[in-house]
Amino acid sequence: MISRQRLVLIFAMASVVGVAGGLFGVGGGVLLVPLLVLVFGFEQHEAQGTSLVALVPPTGLLAFLNYAAAGEVNWKVGLWIMPGVFFGALVGTRLAQKLSSCGLRRAFAAIVFIIGVWEASSILRK
Repeated sequence: MISRQRLVLIFAMASVVGVAGGLFGVGGGVLLVPLLVLVFGFEQHEAQGTSLVALVPPTGLLAFLNYAAAGEVNWKVGLWIMPGVFFGALVGTRLAQKLSSCGLRRAFAAIVFIIGVWEASSILRK
């Protein structure tokens, strides 16, 4: 059972993640998953599953509605992305379940690191 104090801290962290996600357009999972693992001691699989419950239905819909209202949605590209993300998520979750928590955490860290290096190097090239 998670204590009330711990839930309040998780809520505060999630609020900061929500602001950062809305500000930078990053999937909250890129921030939320590592924080759940590193700060709150979740296992990698549990952190990923928990973040999906919190992010996909409410945040995804609200963010989409705000971007659509601002005219910032490319419908054609978005509709082409949708089936790839859907079927990719099916495959990805099955692969994730086959990895140990440590192996999944390493893979996640590598992906986040590569994206960070790529983003930083793109700024330097401008």
